[in-house]
Amino acid sequence: MTQTQKEAPSFNQLGIIPNILSVLAVRKFFVPTPIQHQCIPAAIEGKDVVGIAQTGTGKTLAFGIPMIQRLAREHGQGLVLLPTRELALQVDEVLKKLCNPLGMRTGVVIGGANMGQQVRMLRDRPHIVVATPGRLIDHILGKTYNLSNIKMIVLDEADRMLDIGFMPQIRQILSTAPVNRQTMMFSATMPSAISELAARYMKMPLRIEVAPSGTPAKNVEQEVYIVNKENKAQLLEKLLIDNPGTVLVFSRTKFGAKKITASLNSIGHRAVEIHSNRSLAQRKAAMEGFRSGRYRILVATDIAARGIDVVGISLVINYDLPDNLDDYVHRIGRTGRAGMFGKAVSFAAPDERGSVKQIERLIRRTLPILGLPVLPPRREPIKIAVSDDQRQRRGFNPHKRRPEKRFVPRRRNW
Repeated sequence: MTQTQKEAPSFNQLGIIPNILSVLAVRKFFVPTPIQHQCIPAAIEGKDVVGIAQTGTGKTLAFGIPMIQRLAREHGQGLVLLPTRELALQVDEVLKKLCNPLGMRTGVVIGGANMGQQVRMLRDRPHIVVATPGRLIDHILGKTYNLSNIKMIVLDEADRMLDIGFMPQIRQILSTAPVNRQTMMFSATMPSAISELAARYMKMPLRIEVAPSGTPAKNVEQEVYIVNKENKAQLLEKLLIDNPGTVLVFSRTKFGAKKITASLNSIGHRAVEIHSNRSLAQRKAAMEGFRSGRYRILVATDIAARGIDVVGISLVINYDLPDNLDDYVHRIGRTGRAGMFGKAVSFAAPDERGSVKQIERLIRRTLPILGLPVLPPRREPIKIAVSDDQRQRRGFNPHKRRPEKRFVPRRRNW
């Protein structure tokens, strides 16, 4: 069953209780987005829901309001699963704004954070637990948390969780949770694995689609440059000169992100990197610095494609095309948010024209390929020190003691 998109003048018509409506009014939430308008009444009725919507469309309130309303009248807990630490922290931040005025508590369970603090938080039984699947499984196996009291589970960015290999953990969590729970799943795309998951673990889910799968943000101007690898840094510098706003640059690899960041800082830009080699504290500091304007440029791998909720990013640059071309939609969705206009520029190598065609089929749009502008002079490449961890992955262990060379006198034939 699929519902068509409608508009609602306010949250008052969606079956939300007065206490939550008051909090929404204080937070200046008056008009629901399409995904909120369609999901909230169905979820309040207790239906399982599969929502297909782009990032940045207001999905957190679409599941957060029904979850809070249900937990306010029933004893129990809600569980929200997300693919990355950044997303978990951002969702928790939104839910706190609704929960705290109502005397409800949330808790975050993510990798990279102090395990003991999480155990103590879980013992206090927060009303909503926001978690990444891997760390949640650690707590379940360690018997520091169980799902017996769960009334509602939400899988947000479900396709991304499957992309990065969380399917076994998700199956284990859904199999362990009470059968009579309510389940909601949100995804920007609808691969077959998502359909199979919904069929197995959800009860006659209502499918709500506010944009076709793979639809990019409508307020984003998109361009492509065909450029050789050795000219990418010059083209990036040129674009940063021509576009004065905040910029998000995507690199395919962690080492590439580090190198791009070092290069930009060396020529006077304020740039910071975010990827899985950075600690949780470093990633939080990078996001806070980018939001506050301390850094103009954030260089990221795809871990941040759906983990950055920053309004006002004027330009997204795909320094490398993504390995998974579906991530193109999520990358460019970081700009053109909240009704604003943005721009996305992709660098494609001459042998990646086929990938550009695949992206065009995905988004059902032809991408303009521009000629290269006059580029700044080429600068000396930045040398990045290779860490011990990287050396070990390449087969070299700097801490391993090497056998001393023994002097063997040369034998002479007299």
